[in-house]
Amino acid sequence: MSKDGETLERHGELGRFVIRIQRRQHSSWQGSVTHLDKNRTLNFRSMLELVKIIDSTLDEEEQSMRN
Repeated sequence: MSKDGETLERHGELGRFVIRIQRRQHSSWQGSVTHLDKNRTLNFRSMLELVKIIDSTLDEEEQSMRN
């Protein structure tokens, strides 16, 4: 099965997030993202940074599930 297919099957298993958009500046969003499962909040300054935060958090979760 493709990686995308595996991800779709595990919908919601890797993490739940709350994203708070506080402002929009320079054609991007700034705000905070909270990983509910770890109760960890990080601020982001752009959409790209938000995606990187979520991606790295999911990678960490996936690694811990494998061990």
